[in-house]
Amino acid sequence: MMEHSMSKTYRIAKIVSVYLLITGLGFLVSGAYYTKMISHTGTDPVLINLSGMTHFFIGMTILVNHFQWKKPLQIAVTLLGLMYTLKGVVLIVVPELGLQANNNPAQVPAFMSIIWIIVGLAIGYFAFFGKRYEKN
Repeated sequence: MMEHSMSKTYRIAKIVSVYLLITGLGFLVSGAYYTKMISHTGTDPVLINLSGMTHFFIGMTILVNHFQWKKPLQIAVTLLGLMYTLKGVVLIVVPELGLQANNNPAQVPAFMSIIWIIVGLAIGYFAFFGKRYEKN
């Protein structure tokens, strides 16, 4: 049972880690674009709803297939699933609240890129190489 569970964890963590690295790289390389996008006011409600739907589906897909709390990588994957789901719910149910986050000074692309890259590298390291260190 544990092997099957960890197999799911590794698969999901590999996908999520690559996404986080690409997102971090995007923020780093195209910082001006993302600064403009983050500060954009009067955003199209349909796009906000679609973004919420996407976040919700990704998060719920992770949670339905993976809700594990035993090992650090399992916890990280489950927390990411919860965060994606929560962001989706906020963007769908109370979009005004979700848009207020755009005025947060922590949403600076250079800072965000570093966070995304560090988290992506950490999760990716354990996802791609963690099996070597597991005790049987």
